[in-house]
Amino acid sequence: MYPLELAAVHPLTHQTTVFGRSPDTGVAIAHPSVSRAHLELSWDGAHRVKDLDSKHGTSVDGLELDDAPVNLNDGSVVRLADVVMVYEAGRVGASAAPTEAVPGVSVMAGLLRAQVERAATDLAPALILGETGTGKEMVAAELHRLSRRKGPLLAINCAALSPQLVESQLFGHLKGAFTGADQAHQGLFRAANGGTLFLDEVGELPLELQPKLLRAIQQHEVMPVGATQAVKVDVRVVSATNRSLSVDVEGGRFRRDLFARLGLWQLTVPPLRERRADVLTYMTKLHGKWRAGTSGAPLPKLDAEAVEALLLAPWPENLRTLDRLVHELGAPGAPARVTRAARGGGLDAAPARARGAAAGASPAERKARRPSPSKEELLAALKEHKSVRATAKHFGRERRQIYRWLEAYELEWKE
Repeated sequence: MYPLELAAVHPLTHQTTVFGRSPDTGVAIAHPSVSRAHLELSWDGAHRVKDLDSKHGTSVDGLELDDAPVNLNDGSVVRLADVVMVYEAGRVGASAAPTEAVPGVSVMAGLLRAQVERAATDLAPALILGETGTGKEMVAAELHRLSRRKGPLLAINCAALSPQLVESQLFGHLKGAFTGADQAHQGLFRAANGGTLFLDEVGELPLELQPKLLRAIQQHEVMPVGATQAVKVDVRVVSATNRSLSVDVEGGRFRRDLFARLGLWQLTVPPLRERRADVLTYMTKLHGKWRAGTSGAPLPKLDAEAVEALLLAPWPENLRTLDRLVHELGAPGAPARVTRAARGGGLDAAPARARGAAAGASPAERKARRPSPSKEELLAALKEHKSVRATAKHFGRERRQIYRWLEAYELEWKE
């Protein structure tokens, strides 16, 4: 990942592998800060790493390693001196090269591109799920681009319209259909004829309007407000939401039949914290987009600790949070170099998360990460192993983590 000139993908096996500066190591890293034999990676039901008494040390997820091996989790950030890497589990399926809409080399980005390619040429409705700011609208645009439909891509944010206007905006109205309807309006469905209609925040659609949307999708026709005859349309509907529509269905806030129809294709855009290998790519992309036509400054150089902090950040609003940081780093007067130690460039707004206690992690991520022990479990382990060092080895953690747990539980331990 960093430095950028060393960026590469190194497939791993279950064989023990040494990372280091020496060309004789399994993974050779040509960087002066890296020791000749720096890190050993082994397999014991999971990949484990151990620092080989390197000169400048190794950290995993922001925590410096001691002499105990540490398990890697999917998405772990590994820093060897001034070189930063991301460990990912899984294989990328066959897919096209990174696109403007879905850039990056992460496993999750590759899987998403494969999903988009499969869904694009099928005209069945597609539902894009994901947290706020993950880039759902860009995925919708990519679906339309790859579909090669000749009509336009039109979008509407269902949350931004009043219930009184949604029906008219979607289906159109006749002149005089209601007070203020001084002229006829064709509506977005007819305006998007031959193309794609993107319904953003579809979970906010009023319940009373949902049967009419279902009919439009199923029958390929719309009934303008004030009309007595339906009008045929050829429109592919792509919708998106950051809400759990299945929960809304159970709560009676969203129709089950409409949910089933909207989601014949379901694509999930992963949060940025699950695409750590793509964070620097997105930074460059967002900065280039923002700087085009402006006098914004180049992005400052980041040291390895600053990059590590960026990759470990939780990004609560995903690309929106990253975009704000890019604006700050690229603003006139920003430093030419940002270091984590100097706490520059707003990096404190994106704090690193401790390994195994990632707030907001996905269910799959939480399952993969080893949970922290309870107070009782920690005390029992200390009494059994009689030392912090042996207890750290028992939990597969470093000694500093044991002391952090002791402090969090307000425990005292004397050896």
